[in-house]
Amino acid sequence: MYYNGFALQNEAHFFDSIINESRYALSGFSYGAVKAFQEVQSSPKRIDTLQLISPAFFQSRDEKFKRLQLMGYRKSAAGYVNRFTENCFAPYKAQKIEIAEHSYAGLEELLHYEWQEDALKAVTDRGVRIEVYLGSDDRITDVEAAYAFFVPFATVYLIKGANHFLQGEEYE
Repeated sequence: MYYNGFALQNEAHFFDSIINESRYALSGFSYGAVKAFQEVQSSPKRIDTLQLISPAFFQSRDEKFKRLQLMGYRKSAAGYVNRFTENCFAPYKAQKIEIAEHSYAGLEELLHYEWQEDALKAVTDRGVRIEVYLGSDDRITDVEAAYAFFVPFATVYLIKGANHFLQGEEYE
């Protein structure tokens, strides 16, 4: 199962080379990584692999940053989502994507979600293998902080020169 990023739908094709299609795997992109992790935590079903693709990681950002994001969304939700998706592709040319329903509450949850070490450990203790994929040139996520945070619990792949969508200059 795959979980979409904030305000996105049908973007999984960007990650075809990564996504594990097993019925025992869950994958999520950005905000969808949070949702996939929450599903693993609450599901009694067998899950062998959790793939966190450019997981939303804002716990290293200060409250001022988060307030500014929310103010921008409140001022113009459509304008905010447009700028946000452009930044997801930066520093490369934006690709065509489909916008889904989105909300202030969803953005607020995304910005304030805190990954917990004990929760990640509990998931790995259940035998779930966690894979994290990060782009070194991601302008959305604090890549260095996310990398350092996830390394003790996951196999972390840092893709050199890649943006939030894990694309590099070959997609220009």
